[in-house]
Amino acid sequence: MATMELKGHDDKLWDWPLQGQDGVVRVHEDDKHFEVGLDATYFTAKDISVKVINDLIQINLEHEIRNDKFGSVTRAISRCYHLPKGVDPKTIKSNLSNNVLFITGQKK
Repeated sequence: MATMELKGHDDKLWDWPLQGQDGVVRVHEDDKHFEVGLDATYFTAKDISVKVINDLIQINLEHEIRNDKFGSVTRAISRCYHLPKGVDPKTIKSNLSNNVLFITGQKK
């Protein structure tokens, strides 16, 4: 699975294909931490991988082919984002709750 880096983006906005009408997610941050919630409908915790590579966060969601009465369905999302300035990469945590993938981190 290939990933791509977003260039020239605003650290306060991330594009996300499952995120409603415009696909834009707002990053919430203050002096001490940041948090973003990404719609992960159709995926389970075992389908999700979140990795930190230097100041980038790599997010991969993929599930196996699922068959239903209409045919087969597979979904895959892969994105890389720059962490907001000042976020300590060692503090990044992810949690799936109610179909939302929450990613949080502490500021240095």
